Amino acid sequence: MNAGRTRRRGAAAVLAAALLVAGCGSTPTPSSTPEDARVFTNPVVRSDAPDPQAIRVGDTWYLFHTNAVGRNVPVLTSPDLVDWTPAGDALPALPDWADAGKTWAPEVIQLAPDRFVLYYTVADRASGRQCLSRAVASTPLGPYADDSDRPLVCQADLGGSIDASPFRDTDGSLWLLWKNDGNAIGVDTWLWSQRLSPDGLRLTGPAAKLLRQTEPWEGTLIEGPFLHRHDGKLFLFFAANAYDKGAYAEGYAVCESPAGPCVKAPENPILRGNEVASGPGHASIVEHDGRTWLLYHAWPPGLEGATDPGRQVWLDEIVWENGRPVVKGPTGSAQPRP
Repeated sequence: MNAGRTRRRGAAAVLAAALLVAGCGSTPTPSSTPEDARVFTNPVVRSDAPDPQAIRVGDTWYLFHTNAVGRNVPVLTSPDLVDWTPAGDALPALPDWADAGKTWAPEVIQLAPDRFVLYYTVADRASGRQCLSRAVASTPLGPYADDSDRPLVCQADLGGSIDASPFRDTDGSLWLLWKNDGNAIGVDTWLWSQRLSPDGLRLTGPAAKLLRQTEPWEGTLIEGPFLHRHDGKLFLFFAANAYDKGAYAEGYAVCESPAGPCVKAPENPILRGNEVASGPGHASIVEHDGRTWLLYHAWPPGLEGATDPGRQVWLDEIVWENGRPVVKGPTGSAQPRP
């Protein structure tokens, strides 16, 4: 019995010595405790990843964002909406009519187990404007292929068309929302909607004007539309003001249908900059385990318009108070994970 205790003491001493030696020659790594695993701190993507949108397929989240680091449509994956890993370029090749370098605000919708459609903004060579197109893949990672011979939407006389956002309503109908890029030529910026064909590749019926810039906080433009139903009510989220300024912010409207009419909320903006994040906006929405989350980009305060680190991705919860969305953010402290 005494010999066993001696052997155990000796083993403990050797282990302690080994740990001490390991600690002397390296930088300590922060420990991960069960408490740490239950919380996260923004931003969840610390590199330049503007205009984020995410979908969930199986147990994996896929996040798409505006072109960066030489990729047309960068895609990241995550098991939990918090820890993101780069996963390549979802759209490695553009159609022949388009030029690279301005591939903005991609959004993806799943239409079948093996059918995903990506809508994105791209430079149209013929008009010299930003226009909308679409591409298809059999998996969420892609590669997505665009076989079009012209843009899907291109309102060249209204400054171009940007910020495409697909929406499937509860009746199964498919819709596409976008913005005419009026601020590029000094005219009004409208948010538009139009029905899509069941395969997601064609627009059908008339286009509807939903909203334009009318409020002082919006400056000269509104953009980044995103439709979301909650408890039967249809909400249209949108960003407004100059994207590279601290005044950029997020608001919403309530719509009778995807074709409108829509009425802006009197409490707008519901997400604005603070001491931890500047110019938050161009948001999309995800739901997970009964909670609603807002994915959006924001600048580090004082670095608006800078490319390093650029617009980072933030994740904050929306809570519903008396049927209205209230964003708990931008947050700089630890909060419970989704």
